[in-house]
Amino acid sequence: MIVVSDNKALRDHLDAVRAQSRVAFVPTMGNLHDGHLSLVHQARAAADIVVVSIFVNPMQFGKEEDLATYPRTIDADLAALKAAGVDVVFTPGIADIYPQGDQAHTAIRVPLLGEPLCGAQRPGHFDGVCTVVYKLFRLVQPDVAVFGEKDLQQLLIIQRMVQDLSLDIDIQQGLTSRAGDGLALSSRNQYLSDAERQIAPRLWQTLQHCAQTLRGAVTVSAEDTLAQASHDLAAAGFIVHYLELRELQTLTTATDLSRDCALFVAATLGTTRLIDNIQISAAG
Repeated sequence: MIVVSDNKALRDHLDAVRAQSRVAFVPTMGNLHDGHLSLVHQARAAADIVVVSIFVNPMQFGKEEDLATYPRTIDADLAALKAAGVDVVFTPGIADIYPQGDQAHTAIRVPLLGEPLCGAQRPGHFDGVCTVVYKLFRLVQPDVAVFGEKDLQQLLIIQRMVQDLSLDIDIQQGLTSRAGDGLALSSRNQYLSDAERQIAPRLWQTLQHCAQTLRGAVTVSAEDTLAQASHDLAAAGFIVHYLELRELQTLTTATDLSRDCALFVAATLGTTRLIDNIQISAAG
C-alpha cells in the first residue's frame, strides 16, 4: 500500500497502472469504521486497484458544524486500510484540493435532489460534497466508485451528477452497516454518551415500524403515521429535524407507496446529529 498526498504523485502512480487495471475508488473523511471498510471490500471485489481518499472537506461543513472537532485518526485509518488490501491511500491537504481556498473555489450544485431533507437543514452541504467528489473523480479517474446507502440522499445526488456531467464511472451502492441493535454505523456515534447510545437504536426501529405500517395501511395516512412517529422520537429524547416519505428517484414528497419510496430521518440526540433511511418498494 502506498500513501500519497500530492496530486501529481497520485496521477503519476495511477497512470502507470491504469492501462492494465480496473480502478475502484472510495472517498472518505477518515475516522474509519466497519461501514467504511465494507465499502472498501466491495471496491476490492470490483477492481484490480483500490484507491481510498482521506480528506476532511471544509466545503461541506456549515459555520456552526463540527469541522474543527471532527475526529482525525490517520494512523488507525491507514492500518485498517492496509489490512483491507487497499493499494493507494490519497491524503491531500486543503491546499491540494482548494488552492485558492474553499470559499473561492468553483462549486458544483445538483438542483432539486440537493434541496430537501439534509439540503434544507444544511445549506451548501451538498454543494461541498459534489465539488470535492467531482475533483477527486478527476484526480483518481476511477472505473468504479462505491458510496453507502446510509447517506442515501448523497448517493442519489452523486449518481445524478455523474449522469448529468457524462462521467464514465460506475457508481455502486453499499448496504448500510449496522450495530447489533440496528444503529447505523457512523463516525459521529462516538459522540453519544452511554445513555444516549442506549436510546439511539430507536431511530432505526422507528423507521422499520413506519415502513411496516405504511405497507399495510388502509385507513392510516402517511402524514398521520409520520406525525405519531416524530412525537414518539421526541418523547424518547430526540430533536427531530425531519421524518419524511419521499419518492426514491426524485425525492419529491410521497403520500403513498404507488412508486418506490424511502423514509428519511434526521434527529439530534444530545449533541449528536444522526441520520438514517429505509427504502420501501412500490405497493402491488
